[in-house]
Amino acid sequence: MESIQAIKGMNDILPDQIHWWQRVENTARSILENFGYREIRTPVLEKTELFSRSIGENTDIVEKEMYTFADRKGEWLTLRPEATASIVRAFIQHNLQADPLARKFYSTGPMFRYERPQKGRYRQFHQLDAEVFGVEDPMLDAELMYMLRVFLEQLGLSGVVLHINSLGCPACRAPYRSLLQTFLLQNRATFCSDCQRRLHVNPLRVFDCKVERCQKIIENAPMLLDSICEDCRDHFAAVRSYLDRLQTDYEINPRMVRGLDYYTRTTFEIITDRLGAQNAVGGGGRYDGLMRDLGGPDLSGIGFAIGMERLILLLQQQRSEPQRSPLVFLAILGDQAKQEGFLITQQLRSHGIEAEMDYARHSLKSQMRRADKLAAHYVVILGDEEMAAGAAQLRDMQSKQQSSIPLDGLVPLLKEIIRNGDATAAKN
Repeated sequence: MESIQAIKGMNDILPDQIHWWQRVENTARSILENFGYREIRTPVLEKTELFSRSIGENTDIVEKEMYTFADRKGEWLTLRPEATASIVRAFIQHNLQADPLARKFYSTGPMFRYERPQKGRYRQFHQLDAEVFGVEDPMLDAELMYMLRVFLEQLGLSGVVLHINSLGCPACRAPYRSLLQTFLLQNRATFCSDCQRRLHVNPLRVFDCKVERCQKIIENAPMLLDSICEDCRDHFAAVRSYLDRLQTDYEINPRMVRGLDYYTRTTFEIITDRLGAQNAVGGGGRYDGLMRDLGGPDLSGIGFAIGMERLILLLQQQRSEPQRSPLVFLAILGDQAKQEGFLITQQLRSHGIEAEMDYARHSLKSQMRRADKLAAHYVVILGDEEMAAGAAQLRDMQSKQQSSIPLDGLVPLLKEIIRNGDATAAKN
């Protein structure tokens, strides 16, 4: 019988890879909470209307990429393709406006889009998401991007660039849309079939097209940044000023429009040149009208999302291997030693030290080979003879030094050795 395989584009994260994920998640949690964000978790399944109203019915995500189906009662449901709409929905549904602390949120978890799987782009992917509601000050825009910079620096990531733009507000975007559409229609026959459709329903989406001939045409297209109103210009100038004061480097990219219809004013992306065509590690921006459009209070919003698969690929390319805590392996010889070794193993674990022992009756040589395969830093050798003498043998697997260590007070002494990184402390 043929074995069952995972769905194409939906990948297992195996134990030898999970430490990368834990490193990113733990670093994110620490930094976001220092900046005042609180964690929120929303369902992976939502009513389809939530995404068609928020993302935009004429976007590629809604038209082509969502996993949508009718349940047994005929209600249309969708696996979430992004997190912002779900967090806004939760904010409205639970009246979090009444909570003075409920302004900053973060979330991590899987998202789903039906796309052609490729490096860094999968059908089930994971995002780190941060959102802020009710603050219109451009200072917050800069703070959010600064926080993103701090996060990437803490991970040790290099080779990424912050791109920023302003998409204006509805008042200044409407006349620009007409201006852009007039230009695009003059070149209609040259565009790809997708862009020919976008010309009429959503002309800004043409800037997202990766087809080379379309890219060449839009090089001469009028830029939205040249058409934004005075208030939007002042807002964008203030954002840049605060970024400069925070010494956060950026590049203005007037052709960046993002892939979601709800964005207004400040938008930004983290770009890399190391992942081929999928060059955006993450991005976000303002969406000041989204909460009102979804039936909630008229509160501004701003946020970002980072693709965790792409981020981890970059970290792996840089060989930025997470530091693993030293493993202690107990090599046991004899029944009495096995009983004592079992207790020592559990005590080490309860004191935050990763420990393993051999439960079978293998030879010392076999146990040392296993310790080597586990990349153990230290091996505690404990046999019945050591039990009688009241001292075990401690072997440093890196320096190959071996010394005697008393059984009485063994756990606190091992903690000191690991903290100092020096097995010679066992001799003192």
